[in-house]
Amino acid sequence: MHIRKSEEADLARILAMVNDAAQAYSGVIPADCWHDPYMPKDELVDGVIFWMAEEEGRLLGVMGIQDRGVVALVRHAYVASAMQRKGVGTELLLRTYWSIPERQIEPSVVLADRRWMDQRAISADG
Repeated sequence: MHIRKSEEADLARILAMVNDAAQAYSGVIPADCWHDPYMPKDELVDGVIFWMAEEEGRLLGVMGIQDRGVVALVRHAYVASAMQRKGVGTELLLRTYWSIPERQIEPSVVLADRRWMDQRAISADG
């Protein structure tokens, strides 16, 4: 896997990746906030720099970082639906920005899955 900073020519591929991967949020994001495609082009690039994970020319995932002066925000983190749960997001985030031991990677990445969302809904209902 190769990780690189995106270029202007990559925008269409990034947009397709984001909208493909965002399908996992359909039914989770409130209906009045969901639209298809989920991410229009003008919202995608508002000051965001993208890092891309590729393998043999195939885009596996993207991470969008937005510099807001005193902080840098992770604005987009998407992995191709066929590559989800295979470590692409971990490589994009942790390998791009930190040098940490292999055994520390898994516990360092916290992502909400369906079980967490279901438990949160149950807790909110009382």
